[in-house]
Amino acid sequence: MSKRNTSDLTRLLIYGALIFICVYNLAPFLWMIFSSLKTEAEVKSYPATFLPHVVTLEPYANILVWGGFITYFMNSAIISFSTAFISSFVGALAGYGFSRYTFKGRTSLMTVFLASQLLPGVLLVGPYFRMLTLIKLYDTRIGLIVAQTTITLPFSVWMLKSFIDTVPVEIDQAAMVDGASRWQAFFKVVLPLIAPGIVATTIFAFLLAWGDLLWALCLLSSPSLKTVTLGITELVGQFRIRWAELMGASIIASLPCVILYLFLQSALTRGFTAGAVKQ
Repeated sequence: MSKRNTSDLTRLLIYGALIFICVYNLAPFLWMIFSSLKTEAEVKSYPATFLPHVVTLEPYANILVWGGFITYFMNSAIISFSTAFISSFVGALAGYGFSRYTFKGRTSLMTVFLASQLLPGVLLVGPYFRMLTLIKLYDTRIGLIVAQTTITLPFSVWMLKSFIDTVPVEIDQAAMVDGASRWQAFFKVVLPLIAPGIVATTIFAFLLAWGDLLWALCLLSSPSLKTVTLGITELVGQFRIRWAELMGASIIASLPCVILYLFLQSALTRGFTAGAVKQ
């Protein structure tokens, strides 16, 4: 009886901790959602209310009517998807080379990749600004994509190399014995088996590029090239903060990240359950 009571108490404590963690993490998002549905008067009222007394979609309408937001959203999409694709593709190629070939300086180069992740991004903004200005890529999407890719690429290489290391070399050799080239073995055999790594690096690179503010602020100056994070900052003025629109814009800006997770979840599961043995 004592053991049963102890087990029930342990289960109760675990569930209580899980509920607390869920409430702690979800409360800010619920506050943001409810605040985006309030009128301007209510969102500024004191004391603050959690649930809106009058539900309105006016903040969302103001955001969509605001001509610059759609442009900012598209700029972020182009930059983030390009960064994620290039980082994952080049990282997979580099990871395959580091995993399958032995060459002079291999360990030192991997160490340099790892050490580059220790440098805070704020220290690199100045050199990147100077280099992009010299090669005429300052204030361009390409320049920001290059900068974001160089930040995410070392992580992608290390991540994908570790996944490729788990794929036996005999699988590559078996594919080439069956007539496949090295490229075909890589694309048709190895890549499907490291799908979890591809998904992880893609999500990492996309989220870093999508949520970036510092690099976009320093490497872009044209209003037509601003990203969604820069656009949201325009809702914070010197004398007025448009709280309802700010919350609504933040929710809209977070939708691609949520959709990306939902879309790639099935691919991540398939990658973990995929088999390499042909029956």
